[in-house]
Amino acid sequence: MTTMTVRQVTEAPRRPERAQPRESRLRALDGLRLVAALMVAAYHYGGRGGEVTAAWGTSAKEQFPTLSGYFAYGCLGVQVFFVISGFVICMSGWGRPLKSFFASRASRLLPAYWVAVVLVTAVFALPVVAYKAVSPSDALVNLTMLQQPLGVDRVLGVCWTLWAEVRFYALFALCVVLPGASRRRVIMFCAGWTLAAALAQAARQPLLDVVLMPEYAPFFIGGVGLYLVHRDRRDVYAWGIVGVSFLIGQHYAVRSLWNATDPNAFAHRTTFGIVAVVAFGFLAVAAIALGWLNWADWKWLTVAGALTYPFYLVHEHLGWVVIHGLHIGLGLPSGETFALTVVAMLALAWLMNRYVEKPLTPKLRSALAKAH
Repeated sequence: MTTMTVRQVTEAPRRPERAQPRESRLRALDGLRLVAALMVAAYHYGGRGGEVTAAWGTSAKEQFPTLSGYFAYGCLGVQVFFVISGFVICMSGWGRPLKSFFASRASRLLPAYWVAVVLVTAVFALPVVAYKAVSPSDALVNLTMLQQPLGVDRVLGVCWTLWAEVRFYALFALCVVLPGASRRRVIMFCAGWTLAAALAQAARQPLLDVVLMPEYAPFFIGGVGLYLVHRDRRDVYAWGIVGVSFLIGQHYAVRSLWNATDPNAFAHRTTFGIVAVVAFGFLAVAAIALGWLNWADWKWLTVAGALTYPFYLVHEHLGWVVIHGLHIGLGLPSGETFALTVVAMLALAWLMNRYVEKPLTPKLRSALAKAH
């Protein structure tokens, strides 16, 4: 009897690693999303240094002589977004079949994106708006999200980040979701992508750069590593992934954004400031991963998270239109114009979430999940 029991235990097939039970929503992560979006908005509205904009009529530095230097760091909200995305995509893709993963991502991105493209194109085509609309043909291509690799004029200035997100989704889907997520496979994915991205940088081959994204890979990989930390805070490999990703990521951020020697640059940042903001992004997600911010369990943070994506899509171009109307048209002071524009874009984001995302996202997800 004892022998049979030992044999049964020995010969029993090993069960595949399962995802942990779905945890309650990490509301602090929703709040961090909105913080990152507001950082990017601050950069677009007031952080572009000496560049004269049609929205303000002068440079942002003249409008915000003290704050513009700080707003200039807001563009690093994109890197914070990428760290969050690595965490969220690993969490949502764990234990999910490929079709479900694809349906979830497509239904999350496309409805608000399509509406934003149509809305910005239509507003820019109005005679009273002082901005040039893209051609109808280019606007149609923008609906595919492939305008960046096709070299087509962009309707949304921020869509280049979505192109990076889509490539990350594809890599994660092929390497992790398709064969089935496990700790070992995710670690191999992170290590393999880190090494491959470094080799791509050394090889200087455009195709490798497009696929492996050396400049942005460390942020996605760092977020994935932080999800492994969330699953097991004692995981030494996970912490190693996070540490290496931060070290490489801050290098790329400094290399691309530190431009003290360029007198015509949009903004001038210090290397310390750039590294500090990158560190903030990693540390904030780490604090969430470790549960240190579980006390931030307010329901309004979920609303903030829901507004982040549509706000991010429309805030730049439509924000310029609002700024021009309030500041040039009505003569409101810069500070009031800035605040009212942010509020207006958040209100528009709420409308998009309420009347576009909520009704269309579940329908699109269901249709894609059921399709053969």
